Amino acid sequence: MEMYEDFALVYDRFMDETPYEEWCQFVVGRLKQDQITDGILLDLGCGTGSMTELLAKQGYDMIGVDLSDSMLDIAMEKRAQSGHNILYLQQDMREFELYGTVRAVICLCDSLNYLLEENDLLTTFKLVNNYLDPNGLFIFDFNTVYKYETVIGDSTIAENREDCSFIWENYYTAEDQINEYDLTIFVKQQKDLFRKFTETHLQRGYTLETMKRLVEQSGLIFVEALDADTHGSVTETSERIYVIAREHGKNLG
Repeated sequence: MEMYEDFALVYDRFMDETPYEEWCQFVVGRLKQDQITDGILLDLGCGTGSMTELLAKQGYDMIGVDLSDSMLDIAMEKRAQSGHNILYLQQDMREFELYGTVRAVICLCDSLNYLLEENDLLTTFKLVNNYLDPNGLFIFDFNTVYKYETVIGDSTIAENREDCSFIWENYYTAEDQINEYDLTIFVKQQKDLFRKFTETHLQRGYTLETMKRLVEQSGLIFVEALDADTHGSVTETSERIYVIAREHGKNLG
């Protein structure tokens, strides 16, 4: 699970086309349906704090949890610039601890796909249920098996910019539904001198059926699922799926 160390330094540059604003609008709209217009939210797997900052700007009191200290360093730099009162905690999402309950938990940008075992997802979901206010919401997304198998798997993506470049090689294994990302990154240090570093990431694809089963086993109530791109019904070719679940008592057994 220890990733995003060197890559954290250039993460925001390579993710500058990620639709954080659009994701935030979806999340806030869904929260408002449940009259959650203020209070404490948890951004689980917050990374460099891009979504955390946007939700703080909407008036929510934010807690951000992430395993990578390098990503959190950047998140705290953003906090210093924005002045938002965000609490950041370096914790594994499978073992996170809070000081009290929160009105909603948000986990986006396929953070849950880094959990490679169903038991890890179940453990995380139980913790989410434990730290949610009564009837609180859990909104998360995940990349599907279809996306890794058909769209990303066994492909190579490269991008060359003036100050940095990357080569992203994907290797998908159908037996365990795991996609391996081998990242090679070149970052300009001075003049024509570039620093090279590599990282390997593993993500597992999941089906909606699996996610729904684990949500319900954790004690949460499964509310609905949506195609993250269309906000319509989930189809066989959905690449990313939103799931909305609700707190329903506490079940840590």
